[in-house]
Amino acid sequence: MATDLEKYLSKQLVEAQTKYTYFLLAIAASAIALVVRRTTGSSLDWNMLLLGASVLFWAISFFAGCRSRLSYNSSIYGNMELVKLQSGKHPQAQNNEHLIEAGVRVIRDTFKKNQSKLNFWVNIQFRLLVLGAIFFLAWHIVEMGQIDIGSMLFSPEKIS
Repeated sequence: MATDLEKYLSKQLVEAQTKYTYFLLAIAASAIALVVRRTTGSSLDWNMLLLGASVLFWAISFFAGCRSRLSYNSSIYGNMELVKLQSGKHPQAQNNEHLIEAGVRVIRDTFKKNQSKLNFWVNIQFRLLVLGAIFFLAWHIVEMGQIDIGSMLFSPEKIS
């Protein structure tokens, strides 16, 4: 069994990871809201491609954060079912050793797959949040320098 210190540290880790995920979710949502506010009343132009990319990355980051929470919750549910199985309190398995063994195997395999999904979504959430920030800064630099991306991309000299 885990010591009190191990339980305490485990609880602290879970709380920190949860806060981190929600912090990143809040940043992504706030960044999208900032872009909407800053562009209200603006007309579309080619420079907004960078801004649109940043919003897309932030939206996917937000989605990834939500998916990571779902994967985490699924892991917690699996752990609860595992405890029930191993204690003989699971309604389907009760004290049947063969059913308990099979159930434990299935839950552990599922847990490994779920952990892999969780890690994937956590990594995507952070990386796309940063990528969105990079595109937003690029847009801001373009705006500050009053650079017209459309004329750079589609100038007559480049077409001929």
